[in-house]
Amino acid sequence: MEVRRRAAVRVVCVDCDGRLLLLHWHDPVDGAEHWEPPGGGIEPGESPYEAARRELTEETGLDPDAIREQFVTVERDLVWKGRRMLGPEQFFLARYPASAPELVPEGLLPDEVENLAGLAWHTPGEIRALAEVQPPELLAVLAELESGELESMLD
Repeated sequence: MEVRRRAAVRVVCVDCDGRLLLLHWHDPVDGAEHWEPPGGGIEPGESPYEAARRELTEETGLDPDAIREQFVTVERDLVWKGRRMLGPEQFFLARYPASAPELVPEGLLPDEVENLAGLAWHTPGEIRALAEVQPPELLAVLAELESGELESMLD
């Protein structure tokens, strides 16, 4: 299996009810499905924060100004389209004051439109019940992001 290393970002979006936004992907090669926060690869010359803002806007239409600059780095290992994707991803936190803000994914690439099975807001309990959440430790990543957010507010 081909192995591809790439630097990427994810944005953990949380609404006022504590739900997280996840994208539901369907792999066209093996039929596998997984759920993950919005995000994607970092383009040349782009900082991780800039990539997070761009990816969030493209995939959800949500306001990128909600993204906090602190991040948690997660080593990802995911099989997608017959390739094993390895590498660090910076996970950012974005909080929204509305309940399940409207999603308008207008910047998806054609293959993303084809492979995106849906977007949905999930409670932590619902996330624990989902079969294929990526990364599996997503709720621990959220806790670490929230801890860092609290620490920066206390500084």
